[in-house]
Amino acid sequence: MKHKIGFNRLERTAAHRKALLRSMVTSLFKYERITTTKAKAQEVRRAAEKLITRAKEDTLHNRRIVASRLFNEDMVTKLFTNIAPRMKDRPGGYTRILKLGQRPGDASEMVILELVDYKVEEKEKESQKKEKRLPKKRKLRRRRNRRKTHV
Repeated sequence: MKHKIGFNRLERTAAHRKALLRSMVTSLFKYERITTTKAKAQEVRRAAEKLITRAKEDTLHNRRIVASRLFNEDMVTKLFTNIAPRMKDRPGGYTRILKLGQRPGDASEMVILELVDYKVEEKEKESQKKEKRLPKKRKLRRRRNRRKTHV
């Protein structure tokens, strides 16, 4: 039985684990959807939800705490200006885990970790833009037969 074990160590040293979680939380806020293993997703979810809860109240103290746990200052700004206001009315549960199945190489459980209000419409807009593009006109190039004359 696993009584009183506070978190999953992910078979890494403390420094490696801290860097991994910081990196994955930063990526989650940047892309709002990441694919990873189930064990990593559960740990990243814990860290991300605590940061979103902090970001719901925009104070200097909270900004400094969040900035110490993320790699990128731009993501701190995005978290406080875009993500946290969208979660203002939600009391918790800001992320969701969707199961994908097993990875072919080592059969580890793969999942998608995403923010609850993530929308897939962005990819549809990109595909519509590609359809509207007109084919480019190709310039015809004439090849000249250049023969060296021997004197």
